[in-house]
Amino acid sequence: MKNYKALIKSIILFNIITTIGFAQQKAKTKDINQRLIQFSGIVVEGDSLRPVPYTSIIVNKSNRGTISDYFGYFSFVAQLGDTITFSAIGLTNALFFIPDTLSTNRYSLIQVLRTDTISLRETVVYPWPSKEQFKSAFLALHLPDDDLTRADKNMKREDMKARMAGMAADASLNYKYTMQGYQSKLYYAGQMPPNNLLNPIAWAKFIEAWKNGDFKKKKDSSDY
Repeated sequence: MKNYKALIKSIILFNIITTIGFAQQKAKTKDINQRLIQFSGIVVEGDSLRPVPYTSIIVNKSNRGTISDYFGYFSFVAQLGDTITFSAIGLTNALFFIPDTLSTNRYSLIQVLRTDTISLRETVVYPWPSKEQFKSAFLALHLPDDDLTRADKNMKREDMKARMAGMAADASLNYKYTMQGYQSKLYYAGQMPPNNLLNPIAWAKFIEAWKNGDFKKKKDSSDY
């Protein structure tokens, strides 16, 4: 009988403790829900009011936060009384304190970030570690020709002929040759094309060129 009464007391005590704990947890959850708000807004530059994309938005002393999108817009869940830090590359950080007296569960903000101007001291870079090495390098310096001298060298007739001999035809010249071939075929369509083997004028020019030595092999400068 005594064990039965002790069991009943234990069950009643457990139910009371569970009810009190559940009520406390429910009150705590309700209090937290009352402090949560939907915090949203846009981040812009102070000079041009252009949106600042991918701004880092962090709640201080926590790992919560978000980043703004390409248009500078952001939205996340925060608590009343949170301190928010806005940071972006090239702009100064900004802090915002969410008021803890809000009566609504939403809050919007237009956050302005100022340009971060950093002035650095003048830095002079020298390619030589000492004045003696600079003097030696300066005395051994070979100055290139001026623009006119280089142009004269590039415009030499022998060099231009050598470059022209090894230069392939470009697209426009190939197109011209192709169109000329098509035109010749259309001009002699339906008949035999002319044969210079029977052309006396062509034979006369050939014999004259042969007498003048035009077909002789010209000696190259590399043969000497």
